[in-house]
Amino acid sequence: MTDRVALVAGATGLVGGRCLDRLLREPAYTRVITLGRRHLDRADPRLEQRVVELERLGAAGFEFPRATDVFCCLGTTMKQAGSEAAFRQVDFTFVLSLASLALGAGARQFLLISSLGANPKSRIFYSRVKGETEAAVSTLPFEGRQIFRPSILVGERREQRTGESIGAAVMRGSAFAMVGRLRKYRPIAAATVAEAMVRVALRAPRGVNLFESDEIERVGYIPGTS
Repeated sequence: MTDRVALVAGATGLVGGRCLDRLLREPAYTRVITLGRRHLDRADPRLEQRVVELERLGAAGFEFPRATDVFCCLGTTMKQAGSEAAFRQVDFTFVLSLASLALGAGARQFLLISSLGANPKSRIFYSRVKGETEAAVSTLPFEGRQIFRPSILVGERREQRTGESIGAAVMRGSAFAMVGRLRKYRPIAAATVAEAMVRVALRAPRGVNLFESDEIERVGYIPGTS
């Protein structure tokens, strides 16, 4: 590919922020675009920031930016969303709107952060919505649809997620015992997920490709980290 342009939606989040950092260090991309609700306090000659409310992505007068690779790091929690309807709006409706508009603007591949356990038939609402989103994205005719299912993410967040922090601490303490089929349940660093996304994007495998957490860890391994 020539003149590769990356677009990151959700660059203020844990993985999205690391993804943006990594993309700005990657010479293969001539430009990196962020799409989000607020301006980021950073500058780079290759960085273009587009500030827009997610509800207005498809509104008249908004020209969706052209990019070859779209990194979707959108996501919320039930606590942040406040209701199942609000959660679905962010994790399903906004994601599908982003994907559809990106496809219409000529994007070649769509890289989606999902979650371990995503399943459209799950009895757990969170996992069911994630699975429905994966299924919907998989039907869109991008050259490549790369779906990442990380376990509990670790790394410094701007906002505190108490339940997630406790879960990560417990799982880190027992990670040594998580081998074989259990390895994918180990907590995983956000920087590792971001690294894996960029490496997969550069390879650009065609079709629908699913990366469980243990595979993400392998693909995104950064020497010198644990």
